[in-house]
Amino acid sequence: MLTRILIILAFCFAATAQAAPVILIYGDSLSAGYGLPQNTGWANLLAQRLEQKKLNYQVVNASISGETTTGGLYRIEQTLATHQPAIVIVELGANDGLRGLPLDATRSNLDGIIRACRKQNAKVVIVGMQLPPNYGNAYTEKFQRNYIALAKQYKLRLVPFMMEGFAGRRELFQADNLHPTVEAQPLILDNIWKALQPLLK
Repeated sequence: MLTRILIILAFCFAATAQAAPVILIYGDSLSAGYGLPQNTGWANLLAQRLEQKKLNYQVVNASISGETTTGGLYRIEQTLATHQPAIVIVELGANDGLRGLPLDATRSNLDGIIRACRKQNAKVVIVGMQLPPNYGNAYTEKFQRNYIALAKQYKLRLVPFMMEGFAGRRELFQADNLHPTVEAQPLILDNIWKALQPLLK
């Protein structure tokens, strides 16, 4: 009898674990933890915060260093089918901007990613970025406006700027001046948490 009860409990626990809704992080090196010790990126900190707050979510980080919105659009359908997320945090576009790619194409790709997520009934948080001023005011302003416009169009939760509050602090960036250090990861999480928290049950 005891054995049967233990087996039933084991199945119940397994079902509960499988039922945890997925938060999918869909980004580039800024979310993949480039240059950081293992398990110290903001995605890992998010999983820890959810656990601390007893929020039953599973974090899946599908970010790839060097990813562009073109690559993101190419693989979004398969990624959604694999993980079936309840929430998708889209953090893409920085590499498009740094390479000077056409911003209309970037917006179109992000639009396609958002529509694919919504088709699967996943809620979307879109993470905005800013470019260094040496790319020219016209380009950098349009780059930033793309995120704002998409968030407004689809009524999405928006993180206006992933590095808000510390972008000017050189000590919080690695030697390449692009990727935040370990010490900056909690600050990134706080910026994203403001947009994500209202979507959490």
